[in-house]
Amino acid sequence: RKGGPLTVTDANVMTGRIAPANFPSVFGPKADQPIDAGIVADKFHALARELRTSPQEAADGFLKIAVANMAEAIKRISIAQGADVTGYALQCFGGAGAQLACRVADALAMRTIMIHPLAGVLSAFGMGFAQTQARRERAIERVLEPALLTMLEGEVAKLSTGAIAEVAAQGFAHPAIATSATVHLRYQGTDTALAVPYGTHAEIEARFAETHRARFGFWDQDRSLIVESIAVDAAAQAPPPALPRIESKRSGPLKAHATATLFVDGQDHPAPIYLRKRLNPDDRITGPALVIEPNSTIVIDPGWRAHYRADGNLILERTATQTATRTATAADPVRLEIFNALFMSIAEQMGVVLEKTASSVNIKERLDFSCAIFDAAGSLIANAPHMPVHLGSMGESVRAVLTRHAGGMSPGDAFALNAPYAGGTHLPDITVVMPVFLGEELLPAFYVASRGHHADIGGISPGSMPPNSTSVEEEGVLFQGERIMRGAKFDDRRVAAILASGPYPARNPAQNIADLKAQIAACVKGADELRNLCTTQGRDVVAAYMGHVQNNAEEQVRRVIGALDDGAFDHEMDDGAVIRVRVTVDRQTRSATIDFTGTSPQRPTNFNAPRSVTTAAVLYVFRCLIDTDIPLNAGCLRPLSIIVPEHSLLNPSYPAAVVAGNVETSQAVTDTLFGALGVLASQGTMNNFTFG
Repeated sequence: RKGGPLTVTDANVMTGRIAPANFPSVFGPKADQPIDAGIVADKFHALARELRTSPQEAADGFLKIAVANMAEAIKRISIAQGADVTGYALQCFGGAGAQLACRVADALAMRTIMIHPLAGVLSAFGMGFAQTQARRERAIERVLEPALLTMLEGEVAKLSTGAIAEVAAQGFAHPAIATSATVHLRYQGTDTALAVPYGTHAEIEARFAETHRARFGFWDQDRSLIVESIAVDAAAQAPPPALPRIESKRSGPLKAHATATLFVDGQDHPAPIYLRKRLNPDDRITGPALVIEPNSTIVIDPGWRAHYRADGNLILERTATQTATRTATAADPVRLEIFNALFMSIAEQMGVVLEKTASSVNIKERLDFSCAIFDAAGSLIANAPHMPVHLGSMGESVRAVLTRHAGGMSPGDAFALNAPYAGGTHLPDITVVMPVFLGEELLPAFYVASRGHHADIGGISPGSMPPNSTSVEEEGVLFQGERIMRGAKFDDRRVAAILASGPYPARNPAQNIADLKAQIAACVKGADELRNLCTTQGRDVVAAYMGHVQNNAEEQVRRVIGALDDGAFDHEMDDGAVIRVRVTVDRQTRSATIDFTGTSPQRPTNFNAPRSVTTAAVLYVFRCLIDTDIPLNAGCLRPLSIIVPEHSLLNPSYPAAVVAGNVETSQAVTDTLFGALGVLASQGTMNNFTFG
């Protein structure tokens, strides 16, 4: 009643998840009017005409997108904490939480939902009765070994005394104070510590291995464990006020207060409306149904059943078996938006794992890495917004591995590549590629890849880029798509041999291997998520939408091209080399030719950039011109014809030329392109990307 845009609440009204007659009158200028269902319907009818669908379908589509985003947010947080949500119950609170709780639980494959009798105000209620606790922690920084346990026992006793005293000072008797000790462990050479319960030496090792496997997908039993610190928590809790036990309020069976129509997945479902205040203990309500209470509306979706307990909690459980959502493979705008989010989320989850498990500062702190997923042909589908110079070139790396090992890949394999003539950027950027197999299929259905900037890969000087190298060999060690893991077992011996090869071997191979294992952990996470997606959505649907997201990206770029004019621009480098580009637009086909003819020949320095980096820069520039929130993928390149002269600064010959994937050269390509398009180079930081 204030003329604002349509919201999720409006979509709930349109689909019957909110009964306007039973909703509080809190709208309008004085916040005293009921929901205006009429204007909601009018707005959705107008929107439906644009989308060429029904108003209910439009509203339900927006709810599906909202649910997908909520579910992915929960998943990202749980992964960062190493938790598998499928083994938990969904705790629902807030006035609007229960309206979509069943759908969020379905998206997360959770089968139980708990709704507290004060769910609508649960946050405020809980804050009033939160635990009183104190923590004492001490740094240890010693290798875990049996002899260390005696010292740790003494530390636990001292820390417990201090923590208990702090809680007792706040009015709690000693018998009411409980303590627990945790050990914070990390692998030697890493700085990601995991907390595990304190115990015997064997128990601590076993718990760390289990926790590390659960969070990162692997455990390195050959590496020493460092006890970073030990902590003791003391906690006591004042007993919360006992909620009154629910007594029977009626005799006879439960009767509906009213009836609503719930629209779900293209169908209308008659849904009885019940008032919570009239429920008796042990009442059971089978969905679809609505339960109205003073602070919330609870929607029980089809396939769910609610059990009202004597303590006032409403427990929702899934009764129907949740099977794969076999939707049509044809492109649908709502499903396209959902799959955009799903694919992007997988890449982001891979990045979380890589950041948490990496050893080097480059990857862990500077976040110089990228994670992405690819289709069966090695085409980029989605990437997290990490390093743009990586993104457009990773597809070439995947295809190089695919070509070299065609027909010879097996589940549990992983490959490493940094060769600049095979999709690499510069040698410190090592790409780990993992094929994803489904069931008993003999060929990979998808690929996942993670690229990380290693702190040192050898070369004539320490660090990642020698300033005066004159050949690729002087840059460091080459990985040309070698298999580094077979049957889920990392090949330490082979990788160590490669890192020790050549005239200028790696200086810290142990750190290289640790980071490679972290990249594998990220790929394992991506592969697992893609398999889960195929289980819930259907393999054919996932494959089809990998095509649809590329088609959508292609169309977005063609729309941008239709608004561009021809242009040309020169960019002079510090050493006098020139990058020259001409952009020619074909409005009839909505395509463009990006021609770098006239660019200076390759240099005898490390300012040369491989063609893959040039392609990445072009992809980045045109993605920045799109104001739609879509994953950057291979479809963006389809309308573009890129001409890069051989033996030039941007497409040097091999193996003689130095190729450093130089950041300055990469940035110069983007500046040149933006100049040719008449766009300020500062727009290159749009859409959450920063080039470098």
